[in-house]
Amino acid sequence: MTASRINTNNLPIDLGDGLVLRRSRVEDAEALADFNALVHSDEGPGAWAWAYDLLAKPHPTFNPCDFTIVEQAATGKIVSSMNLIPQTWTYAGIPFKVGRPEFVGTLPEYRNRGLIRRQFDVIHHWSAAQGEKVQAITGIPYYYRQFGYEMAMNRGGGRAGFPTHIPRLKAGEAESYHIRPATEADIPFISHLYALSCKRSLVACEWDDSLWRYELTRKSEKNLNRVEIRVIETHDGKFTGFFNHPPFAWGDMLPLQWYEILPDLSWLQVTPSVIRYLENAYEQYHPDHGEKKPFGAFGFWLGEDHPVYHVIPDSLPRIRKPYAWYLRVADLPDFLQLITPVLEKHLAESPLAGYTGEVKITFYRDGIRLVVEKGRLTTVEAWNPTPVGNSGDAAFPPYTFLQLLFGYRSVEMLKSSFADCWTDRDEIHVLLDVLFPRRPSNVWPIS
Repeated sequence: MTASRINTNNLPIDLGDGLVLRRSRVEDAEALADFNALVHSDEGPGAWAWAYDLLAKPHPTFNPCDFTIVEQAATGKIVSSMNLIPQTWTYAGIPFKVGRPEFVGTLPEYRNRGLIRRQFDVIHHWSAAQGEKVQAITGIPYYYRQFGYEMAMNRGGGRAGFPTHIPRLKAGEAESYHIRPATEADIPFISHLYALSCKRSLVACEWDDSLWRYELTRKSEKNLNRVEIRVIETHDGKFTGFFNHPPFAWGDMLPLQWYEILPDLSWLQVTPSVIRYLENAYEQYHPDHGEKKPFGAFGFWLGEDHPVYHVIPDSLPRIRKPYAWYLRVADLPDFLQLITPVLEKHLAESPLAGYTGEVKITFYRDGIRLVVEKGRLTTVEAWNPTPVGNSGDAAFPPYTFLQLLFGYRSVEMLKSSFADCWTDRDEIHVLLDVLFPRRPSNVWPIS
């Protein structure tokens, strides 16, 4: 999946004040790992291993030149850096390219000089040149709004139970399922089952065999994003499901971060064995920070919604609401044109089947115009609201429309949160609800 990169940015660039902006090289692996371990010290040694792996080990989508580096021209000391990890996601099954900026960091004494903004300019240029329609990043509250991002899609969240909720085996009773480490031979099964699980999510990430192989065999042991993948099978060797969990404890808990079984099997039957596995496996893992604690909880960190939540609700009393992905869509009409089949399907399956009409949506400084003819979206184009104030049929403050587009919030939820979000009549409110229904996502990204 690795693609050649075209350098369209004339790097290196002299930034003044003795600083130079350039692309990374394989030879930067240890220095960049040291830099990120220092800047992202809250992540422990996992940050060092992740950065090193991206540069020093062949990755299915990432090239060693995909970091930006700001360094002192005289000494070569790295003072700021970030990267871009290419991947493919899907929107209700329609694939689109995504650039994932990560490892954004600057030494404290070099902050507030615009170094991150300069690098984002470069990263966004790379991403556009590679045909990536969306950029997605994880991070601290607010910060990435400064660079055109909106917290617009579910990230993480889950539920947990405590030792008292563990379904104990009765005397003489044996486990119904065997759980073992996944191997490369299991990739076809894992890949098939993963693809089925993605259908529950509005947005999902595509994984091919090279990515599964990289995850299973090539990441360093301490890599922050490495996961332990386990296969569930019957005692006679029939595949049942798979899951993953981090290679360290979260305090006194060991959580699952992905969990799927074959569609003709019962979550209620398989899950007790998985819960007991988590309790037993916890003893093998130490926390990424601090001292080892006695086992205190098992977790299903599977996003806002998952079948397991519905089959054992009383055994999962602790609820952690999802955080959010930051998303950026540079060309919104282009993205809406891409997903037009999904929007038309939503119309066809709604009370507005066969709808004809026009909606102008203002973002106050710009906007979009949609024309629907007999249930077909015939026009999607940029539109300039004039006058700026109350023109158009609906309004969303800058970037908040992305929350609707990616299923994070409904029209009514956005109206409740933003006084300057409105629809001028019921028909438009209903149309937007139909086109963009609230639907959570759970994305396992490429890292």
